[in-house]
Amino acid sequence: MKCKKCGTEIAEKALVCFRCGTATFEPVVKPPTGRARPGSRLPTIAALLVLVLAALYMSQAAAGQAPRFVSWVIAGLAVVVLAWRLIVRRRP
Repeated sequence: MKCKKCGTEIAEKALVCFRCGTATFEPVVKPPTGRARPGSRLPTIAALLVLVLAALYMSQAAAGQAPRFVSWVIAGLAVVVLAWRLIVRRRP
């Protein structure tokens, strides 16, 4: 048998050409493309924002200057991000 790409004589049962590395047959199952879904970065950015806000809050809380509503905002954002991630993972 000859290689489709370079024309080198290869064994009949060869999976790839020993010279150029070209496959001798088409794959039965094609691997998925490595592209991410368009909206998959939004939860990551939101989680990063929550972490930054939490760090700022903790620095103020250590100094005794943190307002109480900030802790509720951070907790609310964390719940929204977690809920979003759970909803996205359950989609087919």
